[in-house]
Amino acid sequence: MNRINQKLQEDKKLLSIYFTAGYPNINDTVNTIQNLEKSGVDMIEIGLPFSDPLADGPTIQDSSTRALKNGMTSELLFQQLKDIRKTVSIPLIIMGYFNPMLQYGVEAFCKKCQEIGIDGLIIPDLPVDVYHDEYKSTFDKYGLINVFLITPQTSEERIRYIDSVSDGFIYMVSSASTTGAKSGFGDEQEDYFTRVSNMNLKNPQIVGFGISNNDTFTQATKHAKGAIIGSAFIKYVTANGIENLEHFTSPILGK
Repeated sequence: MNRINQKLQEDKKLLSIYFTAGYPNINDTVNTIQNLEKSGVDMIEIGLPFSDPLADGPTIQDSSTRALKNGMTSELLFQQLKDIRKTVSIPLIIMGYFNPMLQYGVEAFCKKCQEIGIDGLIIPDLPVDVYHDEYKSTFDKYGLINVFLITPQTSEERIRYIDSVSDGFIYMVSSASTTGAKSGFGDEQEDYFTRVSNMNLKNPQIVGFGISNNDTFTQATKHAKGAIIGSAFIKYVTANGIENLEHFTSPILGK
């Protein structure tokens, strides 16, 4: 069974952390992953930086720009991660845009992910229909889960279609804007969380965008299986570096 599916079966609310590969420094990728696992996170999204990130807010964009300047590429990321499964057991997901994957070759990219022990991909600009028609068989061949995003504007029909094509979790974007830490969720977002929860989808939902502390984590996971934190974590490592990450994760988990 895929590590993501195993993790989703655990009887707890999951904390997933997003970070940008090659940030703050080019060789921080492996240490960041190891330190995050030690700090108690359940899942990690490794951001593959891209020069034109559509869904990312300024914090993640800045980290991507810096990582690209540092020299991060798909090939380098795969080299850095080649022995990651000797030390890390939690699910690892690569989040990136479709262009770098296409340049690398979709099948070659998926094969490499399987070889190093990547469990899934999040590709915000790969439409679910195109994935289903052209790439799902390749992802399945290499045991990779593809995670799709929904927003408050996604129709019920579309959400049900995404649910039918998915076999892991659904990434529930808390708002229709770009990523970034927010102070809390309003009634509109609460209604959205409840509405999707009441659809009784086969895939659990994990909420992302706007989660930065225990309050927003608790709010987001009231109806969902877990939450994803990106911008707030990148701000933290920008200020504090990649050691002692439990200082970041423990307060969020209420420890």
